[in-house]
Amino acid sequence: MNKNDLVATVADTSGLSRADATKAVDAVLDSITASLKTGTEVRLVGFGTFTVSKRAATTGRNPRTGEEIKIPASKQAKFKAGKGLKDAIN
Repeated sequence: MNKNDLVATVADTSGLSRADATKAVDAVLDSITASLKTGTEVRLVGFGTFTVSKRAATTGRNPRTGEEIKIPASKQAKFKAGKGLKDAIN
């Protein structure tokens, strides 16, 4: 499912117009992104938790040349499924 499919599903199940459903989906995604940018985790009870983890700088190798390269430290978004989502899938 891509974003367009998600918008269509939200529009169908909620009775919203497609334009309103697009605004709603965009607002949710923007809110999650904004919270993660500030380092705040987002907990959706029954669905899951979005968090930010820090990756330390490391040294890697270019697979073609074997040359060592420095990989800078970065932040990574992570998602952990909640009990409700796990139960729905299984």
